[in-house]
Amino acid sequence: MTGDGIFQLFAFLLPAVVTGAVAFYFFRLHTRNEEGRRRFLLHKDSQTNTLPIRLQAYERMALYLERIAIPNLVVRVAPKSKNKNDYEQLLTRTIEKEFDHNLSQQIYMSDECWNIIKAAKNATIQAIRKAGMSESDNADKLREDILNATMDKQSPSATALSYVKREISALW
Repeated sequence: MTGDGIFQLFAFLLPAVVTGAVAFYFFRLHTRNEEGRRRFLLHKDSQTNTLPIRLQAYERMALYLERIAIPNLVVRVAPKSKNKNDYEQLLTRTIEKEFDHNLSQQIYMSDECWNIIKAAKNATIQAIRKAGMSESDNADKLREDILNATMDKQSPSATALSYVKREISALW
């Protein structure tokens, strides 16, 4: 092959290579776009299916937080005996039982939100136990001590509930 033959071959080959490279680039761009579109449509479909379930989970946890708020809890759960230790255990068992009932809701919310709910539960139990260490001698007096100790402060469940509300507003 001579120099002219090689130049002629290169002249024929160059447009074919350029056309092939451009076609490859546009094909790759098109497949990426289609993949993104499919992913978006799948996400949109799953969002329409899971959003009501997620909202229901947040509703249940909001209800849980309202139920374990100390004023609500103490009014709702009356002492069964005069023994203050029995009443303290009844309150903590009630909180734990309701928490166990709602354990599965954690899969529908963020880890941070779930940890805040757990912290509110633990702080509420801690406040009840702290009030149980008082000098009260019966369950009714303990009930008063629990209410008095938490009357001036914002309850842990109220703090957690405000976080849950913020997280729900981020869904919109």
